[in-house]
Amino acid sequence: MAQSRYTAAMTNPSATADDTRLLVLRALLPARDPDRRAADLIAACAHVLATAGARGATVRAICDRAGVSPGLLRHYFSGLGALIAATYVHVAQGVTRALADAMEAAGTDPQARLIAYVTASFRPPIAAPELLATWAAFWSLVRSDPAIASLHTEVYAGYRDALQKLLMAAGVSPADAPQAAVAITALVDGLWLELSMETSAFTADDANIIARRWLASWLPAQIAT
Repeated sequence: MAQSRYTAAMTNPSATADDTRLLVLRALLPARDPDRRAADLIAACAHVLATAGARGATVRAICDRAGVSPGLLRHYFSGLGALIAATYVHVAQGVTRALADAMEAAGTDPQARLIAYVTASFRPPIAAPELLATWAAFWSLVRSDPAIASLHTEVYAGYRDALQKLLMAAGVSPADAPQAAVAITALVDGLWLELSMETSAFTADDANIIARRWLASWLPAQIAT
């Protein structure tokens, strides 16, 4: 079962953080060699979560969107819960790739990389209404679905860990970096939510300015806003 393999991956005491993420991905994605239909089911699940919410994400709705029979879902996944969890992994991977691409484009300057990592959430592909709606559906499942709750903890821990390292490279003390990472994560979530829901009164430039000013309060050298 995908959930039992996921649990084993999360509780392996000898695994590094990177090892654990790889094991989680392998546990939640289809056990068979992935093909187009499995990918279609994941894409359909993300779309249905965005448009109908967690309650509307039924086997029939997802399979109708993917253009497959309901029975085919169990050919690739152990059930609806495993598909939703695999979709969470897929969506989180897309966000992680976008953040990594933004840092790579920023070059080697530590402050530039930090700014790029934080502000990447305010432009596509992360700042997109459908992604927000999908993520909101995942948030609604955190309190009721243990697998999604564990994934949420893992994904956010990875984001904060990367943010802490960037903050320290930019001059924040190791003692202050954990608290700064939590505060900045909360700020980014709030700005991203506001930006994705209302683009006329609040823009990406507004979000960038607010984030840069907040970062400047944590750094020893001022960031130009």
